[in-house]
Amino acid sequence: MTEPICEVIITADSEEWLINFTRSLVQDRLAACGQHIEPIRSIYRWEGRIHDDREVRVALHTRTSLVQHIVDRTRQAHPYDVPCILAIPIDGGNPDYIQWVISETTEPSS
Repeated sequence: MTEPICEVIITADSEEWLINFTRSLVQDRLAACGQHIEPIRSIYRWEGRIHDDREVRVALHTRTSLVQHIVDRTRQAHPYDVPCILAIPIDGGNPDYIQWVISETTEPSS
């Protein structure tokens, strides 16, 4: 049985920031890849007002065991007070792709 993987979604208001952040996660082997989608339109309530804003989104593919590292790093670096960071489990897929995600990611050294 292979280690479980997931998709981690992060949104931001700056495409450049999110691309650079994604690149750093891939470089540090916390994510195997990041698929960017832009623009997205986010409608949400914040501080008592309804907002309607353009954002960008990335879907990161990673080991489930690395989610907390990504959450911690995102919370530290993200410009938002409360960034959207969601982990969605992957129940199946191409076994070769899943193995590639596992082989391209690793636990950070202490």
